[in-house]
Amino acid sequence: MSEAGAVPMIVMTRSQDHVEAVNSTLRNAGHPAHCTWISDLRDLSDALTQINPELLVCFSEEQGIDLGTIMKVRNQFGPEVPVLIVRARVDEEVIAEAMRAGAQDVISLANRNRLQSVVTRELRAFRLERALNATLNSAREYKQQLQTFMTGSADAIAHVADGIVVDANPAWLELFGFPDAESLVGQPLMDLFDADRQAALKGALVATMQGKWSDHALRMNAQLSDGSLLALELTLDRSEFDGEACVRVCVPTRKDDDHEIEEQLQEAVRTDPSTGFLHRKYFIDAARARLQQPVKGGVRYVAYLKPDKFAAIQGDIGIMASEDFLVAFAELLRDQLQPSDVAGRFGGNSFAALLERGTTRDVEAWAEHVVQKIGANTFLVADKSLTATCTVGLGMLPSTNPDLASALSDAASANRRGRDQGGNQFYVVDKSDTDTRVQAYDKIWVKHIKSALMENRFRLVQQPIASLQGDDKGMFDVLVRMLDEQQKEVLPSEFMQAAERNDLLKNIDRWVIGASMSFCAARKPSCIFVRLSRDTVIDKSLATWLGNQLKASKVDPARICFQVTEDTAAQYLNQTREMIKTLKPMGFRLALEHLGAGRDPASLIEHLAVDFVKIDGSLMQGLASNPILQQKVKGLVDIAKRKKIETIAERVEDANTMAVLWQLGIEFIQGYFVNAPEEVVLKAER
Repeated sequence: MSEAGAVPMIVMTRSQDHVEAVNSTLRNAGHPAHCTWISDLRDLSDALTQINPELLVCFSEEQGIDLGTIMKVRNQFGPEVPVLIVRARVDEEVIAEAMRAGAQDVISLANRNRLQSVVTRELRAFRLERALNATLNSAREYKQQLQTFMTGSADAIAHVADGIVVDANPAWLELFGFPDAESLVGQPLMDLFDADRQAALKGALVATMQGKWSDHALRMNAQLSDGSLLALELTLDRSEFDGEACVRVCVPTRKDDDHEIEEQLQEAVRTDPSTGFLHRKYFIDAARARLQQPVKGGVRYVAYLKPDKFAAIQGDIGIMASEDFLVAFAELLRDQLQPSDVAGRFGGNSFAALLERGTTRDVEAWAEHVVQKIGANTFLVADKSLTATCTVGLGMLPSTNPDLASALSDAASANRRGRDQGGNQFYVVDKSDTDTRVQAYDKIWVKHIKSALMENRFRLVQQPIASLQGDDKGMFDVLVRMLDEQQKEVLPSEFMQAAERNDLLKNIDRWVIGASMSFCAARKPSCIFVRLSRDTVIDKSLATWLGNQLKASKVDPARICFQVTEDTAAQYLNQTREMIKTLKPMGFRLALEHLGAGRDPASLIEHLAVDFVKIDGSLMQGLASNPILQQKVKGLVDIAKRKKIETIAERVEDANTMAVLWQLGIEFIQGYFVNAPEEVVLKAER
């Protein structure tokens, strides 16, 4: 029972009769209870973190449960939760011993009146303490805000209500070029920033007012009063002005000290003074240093960029002004990079960047977005306005033994071929192996895969899925890693293609499913997402096998959501529909992932009765500044909501994208911005 107003509490006992006795006693005292019954001390930590109880009732005499151990778990996972011990015999000595251990009191089912009185007392004390702490925290936060405002007057600060600037301090006025507050107050905040980023700012403002934005910096381009653009980072906090709720928008100042000045001098030596990008040598050094760190997930590429027909541009505006063009080109490119990207001016009119993204499709989507952004821009140089295009060449860096020189060579070659074909595009050199080499490659990997399956050298890893609604749902995306014979981690990108070509995907899927069920039985997550390959989707024996696994593991099937890619679902629509019809009655949940990358995603949402859709990560590349992508994502969200399907955005990498997704109505996000890729959670016993 979980009716409104019920007291959330944990009853730890071996007997369900005890739970019912506690529940009925509390109801008679006017405390309708939502009792969570746990019979094993090993489940206590999960219960404390997931249920947020107001009371823990322990029948400590049963089977020798140690009171000290109970309190140790309580202190670690729910130190504020009051503990009542239930014993058959209660006396002063027993009560004193329990209180020394940290419990609030000892009660007995034999004396129901005292039980009611003690529970009433402890609930009242708990709620009063919680209210007091909340009040103290609020006062502390207000004092901190006030102190920051008073002592940090060099920060540029504006207060915004309903999107309108209602107040601004002198630093803000000076930064944006306003003579006084009267000339700014009453204007929309959006008018102060470049139109491309306004969707992100709007989403962040609304989220802040609703208390769902915390300590994320927005990257914005300020539109100054003289018409120039200035790159800024904004922080947003909920505040008050004249007694009304508002958002405080702040551009923090940089406080220089000797150490920071030294770093700035070193940075000045390393960077090109015109564009601010790393010089060629320092770019190579920084890229090599990054490659020393193993990639935890996703892919790495080198991008090599050049403006098309630069000689003609130089002839039109002159040699001197052509450098101003490259500065503007670099600024536009910088705006498309993630903070984690390494970028440099590679010489002349060439630029290079080391990118880390979720998939190859994400890299290609990023490159396509850069090409479109450059092509749509009007450059104002030397009193002339001109348009230009660019070509992006891509070179892949393998996760094992990455060769920067080879990847740079591939990217430069791809760039040259792209420009030879007319430019205004991204290009990847086709380096596919011959059939003979692929066969030799597969022969090695098939041996490793079969050996790893037999020797249980696969591992599950998890990536949290965060809620944009403000409450943690305890959801995780589950991925698989293989360990080689030296116990070194091998990413799926290295062996999955060989597994697919040699009919081993179903074997890997079944290992992952079995391990996921073991994980659910042990850790009891709210929901984990498990991928199914094409071979498993069309496998008619899947349902029977899953039924046997459920019986063996006794896991709640609702904790598992099987996900199928949009591409697989589109190619095997009938088989996917039949699989969903079979698995849903068994209690499993279903999801479509990578949605939006294919030909007709809307049709798939209409035809497949899934519980979740995952919007493809390639649509996140440039989403914060691309209205067309925003409309595409919004269309998918609207269809999903109409079908009562929950939405998850894949591979979210920055706060601006998160703010736009919040504005578009996405309910969950996953990716590098949510959590540093993945951490090992389980070695499954198979």
